[in-house]
Amino acid sequence: MEASIMDGNTKRCGAVSGLTTVVNPVSLTRLVMEKTPHIYLAFDAAEAFARAHGVETVDSSHFITPENIARLKQAKEFNRVQLDYTVPTPKVPDICGDSQIGTVGCVAVDGAGNLASATSTGGYVNKMVGRIGDTPVIGAGTYANHLCAISATGKGEEIIRGTVARDVAALMEYKGLSLTKAAAYVVNQSVPRGSCGLVAVSANGEVTMPFNTTGMFRACATEDGYSEIAIWPNN
Repeated sequence: MEASIMDGNTKRCGAVSGLTTVVNPVSLTRLVMEKTPHIYLAFDAAEAFARAHGVETVDSSHFITPENIARLKQAKEFNRVQLDYTVPTPKVPDICGDSQIGTVGCVAVDGAGNLASATSTGGYVNKMVGRIGDTPVIGAGTYANHLCAISATGKGEEIIRGTVARDVAALMEYKGLSLTKAAAYVVNQSVPRGSCGLVAVSANGEVTMPFNTTGMFRACATEDGYSEIAIWPNN
């Protein structure tokens, strides 16, 4: 598992990769941000840091389920990597992977305009040992500054190549675009179709959740009681 967190007001951030026992990886990223002089810890060192700071851990077998085993067998049978909760459907052609993206991301803004973002994922099934995706890469899967907070999901390699999260902020900062226009440009122009989606919020409370995939699980809530939950494109 891997995760990251970023405070837009200070640009402080934390990231972890290669976790196998930590129950809530984002809780560890915050400790990395607050308790170390570094940003990124990975694999055995990240696990040791978690244990030293009392982060909840379990035996790695906790994360092994019959469904996950079925997905791994499916991926190996077709010699491919696939998204972390693609439904096991043996004997089918390769899946484009554009409708079920398993990353969990969150962005938030408070009443004073302070922004934050966090992202967590299990990555691909049947990925190479040592592979790191976009989720813990600050500026790719996660970014926040004084203008906006972004959390991306999709095909990690494409999101890293497109520096997706940072590009949204950069278009706002350097081109003066609104959050909605900046995010739409990045999702529709900077990465291949079927590879990416994101959730984002600005300092003034503007929310946008664009994607270039078939669907994206997403939701929004405000303190005055408004809420929105969706999967498919809004028509």
